[in-house]
Amino acid sequence: MAFQEINNVRIAGLAACVPAKVEENKDLSIFPSPEEKLKFMETTGVERRRIAKPGVCASDLCFAAAEKLITELGWEVKEIECLVFVTTSPDYISPATSCILQDRLGLSKECMSFDISLGCSGWVYGLSIISSIVAASKFRKALLLAGDTTTQSKSPKDKSTWPLFGDAGSATAIEYCEDCIGLKTHIATDGENYQAIIIEDGGSRHPFSLESLKEHEYKEGIIRNKLQTTMNGMDVFSFGISKVPQSVKSLFRKFGFANTEIDFFVFHQANKYMNEIIRKKLDIPVEKVPYSLKNFGNTSSASIPLTIVSELREVINSTDKQGLNFVACGFGVGFSYGSVMFSLNHAICCSLIEL
Repeated sequence: MAFQEINNVRIAGLAACVPAKVEENKDLSIFPSPEEKLKFMETTGVERRRIAKPGVCASDLCFAAAEKLITELGWEVKEIECLVFVTTSPDYISPATSCILQDRLGLSKECMSFDISLGCSGWVYGLSIISSIVAASKFRKALLLAGDTTTQSKSPKDKSTWPLFGDAGSATAIEYCEDCIGLKTHIATDGENYQAIIIEDGGSRHPFSLESLKEHEYKEGIIRNKLQTTMNGMDVFSFGISKVPQSVKSLFRKFGFANTEIDFFVFHQANKYMNEIIRKKLDIPVEKVPYSLKNFGNTSSASIPLTIVSELREVINSTDKQGLNFVACGFGVGFSYGSVMFSLNHAICCSLIEL
């Protein structure tokens, strides 16, 4: 199994940014009845979401988060030696958006920069990759930027996806730190079921055509074209409630930890019903599992850092609560999933930014 123990690194800080525009699910007209609308909100836990205005990209949200985090940490930008951008919403097909962000942030031309194309598991994967690079290369400072403007690929006429997803970006600062305990991870993939969450057209397998733009009604309240996300809710649900508990349990077995040693479990914000089944399967007290779903929905790769920033900032920044232990688990499109165990010791947690 794909386990890692990555030492001599620490998370120095986190920041998150969301669009200023709020869309309330109670005001949506795509549900056939008020009863169905209410049931959706109760089941998913999503009451409102943030929607990026036209022209605002995931990179813009991550850029704002990174600028604030760098300022609050007091970092010199020229000391940052690695930048990783995790997204399914790049600025362009080519070039990699990380190259654009390196220049926008004023980082050194000697900075390693690359993109990772992952969704809901992206922050955990990205943290594993960038921490491995920092530990092996002894880079002084590094930035993990993770975010998505997923609403740009959702149909406003699709009740199965539009009311669930929101836009957000995040920044996580990583430092090389001699003798720091670092991270422990379990990373996995179930690509057999990749079609469960998919945008069918627009890539090399099925290039864009005029047919891609044609809307199809699949059932009442579900209308979309082939450039918009298709999601098989039952397959996603079965994947989440089975693979996530397995991943967390295997992480504990491998490294000899127990639930009682963890202060907070931060899961990808998929939907409340699914996440509560996961919590109960792992026998985790409700007070250890924060949610940001109510106000932001499913924000893909940004959901874990956004939840930490929006729900746990005061606890992290309080002087008597240093050295908090976390387990985070990301899971979704691909099917890609992974868990990570880490501590936040004297880390900066910035206030939430609106753009």
